[in-house]
Amino acid sequence: MKITALDIRCCRYDGAVIAGAEMRDGQKIAGLEFLVYTLRTDDGQAASMFGFAGRSSLGAGHLAAASLRPFVMGRHALDREAMWHDWRVADRWWHHLPIYAYGPVDCCLWILAAQDAKQPLWRYIGGMHAQVPVYASSLVLADATAYAKEAVAVRDAGMKAYKIHPPGRDLEEDIAIHAAVRDAVGPDFKLMSDPVAPYTLEQATRFGRALEALGYAWLEEPMPDENFSAMRELTRVLDIPVVGTEVLAKHPYSVAECIAGRVTDAVRADVSWSGGITGALKTARLAEAFHMNCELHTTIFHPLEMVNLHLCAAVKNNSYFEVLWPMETFDFGLTSALPIQNGIATLPQTAGLGVELDWDFIDNCTIAEL
Repeated sequence: MKITALDIRCCRYDGAVIAGAEMRDGQKIAGLEFLVYTLRTDDGQAASMFGFAGRSSLGAGHLAAASLRPFVMGRHALDREAMWHDWRVADRWWHHLPIYAYGPVDCCLWILAAQDAKQPLWRYIGGMHAQVPVYASSLVLADATAYAKEAVAVRDAGMKAYKIHPPGRDLEEDIAIHAAVRDAVGPDFKLMSDPVAPYTLEQATRFGRALEALGYAWLEEPMPDENFSAMRELTRVLDIPVVGTEVLAKHPYSVAECIAGRVTDAVRADVSWSGGITGALKTARLAEAFHMNCELHTTIFHPLEMVNLHLCAAVKNNSYFEVLWPMETFDFGLTSALPIQNGIATLPQTAGLGVELDWDFIDNCTIAEL
């Protein structure tokens, strides 16, 4: 199982328009760009996975091809632990790639191994659950009425919780949005909040107190993940659990102090931004040793979400499988929908990923092959 090729496709899907959700960089997303990595081995096996690409699949793809292709060539596909550590050294010395670059390679290595072992990926990692509850996360919506309407739709669709990404431009507006959503869904439906780092410590404290009064389950990334001192103080003074670390590079080492020093009450990781299954699994295991949850973070693209789901089913200290809402906006790349019914994701029993990538779709979206 020596690696003989790493193929990278740069792709753009114009059908995914995130209407009404202006990102904080001031741009609307009128089409999603992504990569598709394919690892091939000398015994005829292959595994493929989507990769995050930010605003430019061509930019991300050329970086990945120049750095990762020569790194993986000739390596044994089952030596993923050695490759993960060797990549950490190589990346530090010269490459300094984005946090999302290596994850798809690692995912392909795990899929190859699970296929070779004739086991579903979640069970190959170390089966914990055959089913995982699902929560939906909002995009950035227009106003409190839009959030309240969406929260009701999420609840009525059977999802087990709803997480708000508020605009983050005005604290009073954000509090009003969270109050409106609680009023709309009633006192018993689980709600969370992820403001995506807009607040000062004083604002975050006030916001957290408001969420406590409204019965929210957790407060995620109210300030920048890397602001350890402020996040630690916020965690100390609030009763609502404070969650963070999803955008810290170099998991698990970058989050070790957050775990040991209780900078947050729970940490975040995923198979896209945290170094693949290997990196996210290391973070989850480290958190588990400190009796802390590692709440796995959406990977946006449904093929990557399937890998994330397998990891959700292989660890104990994660509460939910997260998907972005509306799900149909991101429902591409697989030949079938994510295996979710009434807010429960059921894991496949077939070997490897358990679902097929939609190669007709990928072909239509490919703008370059590297």
